[in-house]
Amino acid sequence: IHSNLQGETVSSRCDEVQGLIKRGCNMTFIENPLGQQDIVQNKSVTNRSKGLVALKPEEITQVQPQKVNLTLRSGEPQSFELKFKRAEDYPIDLYYLMDLSYSMKDDLENVKNLGTSLMEEMQKITSDFRIGFGSFVEKTVMPYISTTPAKLLNPCTGDQNCTSPFSYKNVLPLTSDGNMFNNLVGVQQISGNLDSPEGGFDAIMQVAVCGEQIGWRNVTRLLVFSTDAGFHFAGDGKLGGIVLPNDGKCHLENNVYTMSHYYDYPSIAHLVQKLSDNNIQTIFAVTGDFQPVYQVSSHQPLSVPFEEINLRFKLNETTNNHKLMLYVNLVNIILILKILRRNMFSFICTSFSTVFLQPQVHFNISITSKGCPNNGKPEIIKVRPLGFTEEVEITLNFICECDCHHQRIENSPDCHFGNGTYECGACRCKDGRVGRKCECSSNDVATEDMDRTCRKDNGTDICSNNGECVCGTCECKTRENPEERYSGQFCECDNFNCDRSGNKLCGGHGKCVCRKCVCDPMWNGTACDCSLDQSTCLAKNKQICNGRGRCECGTCKCDDPKFQGSTCEMCPTCPGVCAEHKDCVECRAFGTGEKKETCQKECSYFTLFKVKSREKLPQPNDGAYPIGHCKERDANDCWMYYTYSVTNNTENVVYVLEEPDCPTGPDIIPIVAGVVAGIVLIGLALLLIWKLLMIIHDRREFAKFEKEKMNAKWDTGENPIYKSAVTTVVNPKYEGK
Repeated sequence: IHSNLQGETVSSRCDEVQGLIKRGCNMTFIENPLGQQDIVQNKSVTNRSKGLVALKPEEITQVQPQKVNLTLRSGEPQSFELKFKRAEDYPIDLYYLMDLSYSMKDDLENVKNLGTSLMEEMQKITSDFRIGFGSFVEKTVMPYISTTPAKLLNPCTGDQNCTSPFSYKNVLPLTSDGNMFNNLVGVQQISGNLDSPEGGFDAIMQVAVCGEQIGWRNVTRLLVFSTDAGFHFAGDGKLGGIVLPNDGKCHLENNVYTMSHYYDYPSIAHLVQKLSDNNIQTIFAVTGDFQPVYQVSSHQPLSVPFEEINLRFKLNETTNNHKLMLYVNLVNIILILKILRRNMFSFICTSFSTVFLQPQVHFNISITSKGCPNNGKPEIIKVRPLGFTEEVEITLNFICECDCHHQRIENSPDCHFGNGTYECGACRCKDGRVGRKCECSSNDVATEDMDRTCRKDNGTDICSNNGECVCGTCECKTRENPEERYSGQFCECDNFNCDRSGNKLCGGHGKCVCRKCVCDPMWNGTACDCSLDQSTCLAKNKQICNGRGRCECGTCKCDDPKFQGSTCEMCPTCPGVCAEHKDCVECRAFGTGEKKETCQKECSYFTLFKVKSREKLPQPNDGAYPIGHCKERDANDCWMYYTYSVTNNTENVVYVLEEPDCPTGPDIIPIVAGVVAGIVLIGLALLLIWKLLMIIHDRREFAKFEKEKMNAKWDTGENPIYKSAVTTVVNPKYEGK
């Protein structure tokens, strides 16, 4: 056993194997006893079919294994497989318990037929079948029945002839004589009582505990209980002055229950216990009105703690009580299903598991010890399927100490002159002695001198407030997490208060020793988060950070901010970057360009974002890293505007304008119209210029003419041959007035 670190308690040596190895314990000194199992008796289940040689019940095996020894260590489960196979032609005892109160009059004939059908069909299932028959009414005291002499002879009214009331009669003990059963069932007569609930629980109790009178064998035991009413239970007997609780014992005399007037009805829990103790499975055939009553009761359970099924079947349509409810467990169903299928009953399975209908069922049984009960003494438990006598006997042995305890040395000199027992590498002190070596008396442990030795200096707490001073030595506290420990002479150290990185103690690359990280090789830093491995900084050209930076903690720190990337290989703002990434940006953003076919393979190295306008493109001063703005022509001769950058996480990011800037084509009509208009305008302009020149020329000629005219010196006399064109005529009558 590895010795303790200074300040650790003796109990700290108990840990999981990996934890002890991690703390430096040699595997040869670690005690790790493990549980084990031993199959003592493992007789195979019986394989046989009906019609073969008959076997005695004790010769049939349906449960395997039969005996198991388990050695358990606390908290460590031990598991084994249990096989169950129901043997064909297995002996069955079936007892039919019938309600003969007056309310069953309408159903009596059908209930008689049910009993006969059960017997006939069960004989087809197994050759070793016995059937019995009993009936019940009510306690024979007021107010359950009328105690007048006439009513005791015939409790029915009018001309009806009924049998005298009784509590319970064992009409026919279990027998293989089917004719006798049919005859006795056929001659049964109705009796009567005053209240609605019946005394069926009294009858069930006597059937369960009167094994000799009923004739139960150590085989499958079935009890079919038929009624059309509810039941009395413990406490109802007070109405008749009966206050003694049911004693759960047999009180049959001449096959009649004689103490119904003396003992109260049994409680449901009492009845369940007796049915379970005597290994009897109960089948309830009740009317639909009382289905919820018996369904709740059966969950106590009056049937079994396995999953139940409900079988609904109808009697003849002429009966007033149309529905009976039959509650059976999974074991019963394989015996009853054929009977109901072949008779007048129709049924509906509302919840049914086929576990017991399989040829062979396997169960995995796991047992875990949560301590050392009874000081480690062996215990025996038994497991059996309800309704069967066979069981698995499991002997439990407990591991409560390590093997090294058997090699202990009492009064060892290693324990301060024999003041303790040296076992498993530590001292177990005698009463009145304390300390790691039992060197102190319990009366001296609280002295000031001893406390002084547990202080690092006068200004500190005893054991740094992380432990207790025992016999002048600090014993450090333990924490809920067994991986976390205090240590040191004054408990001043621990292994959980070191620096963390990535939410891991010492970055997961070191050990916390006395609140300081001791890093693994190739790691450095207060939290062991700085890697000394430079392989992550090695560029493709085999240079550290491409010769543009230095490697710090496994990451390149570039000397020039314009260089980026894991090895300073990128320069988003350097010339040529835009042309380098143009084809990939074009195929990723617009699905065009030279790399359109290989885009997914070659151009997935950056993250692309689209923006709607150039104003939304990242600007050089927006981020903490350089951003390169690019303008390139695409395959359609359009302008692409985008930015390329490398983030601080060495992630390539591209923002691109979602619509390229493409030049528009010429508009023919305006051009033609412009040309025509130009020609016309030019012609008009030429005409105007010609006209202007002609006007100027004419004016110049006229001015020249006038000038010459003014300068002319010819004779101004009249032409002798000139004759004026004007003729003047004087009116002779004109007087000049």
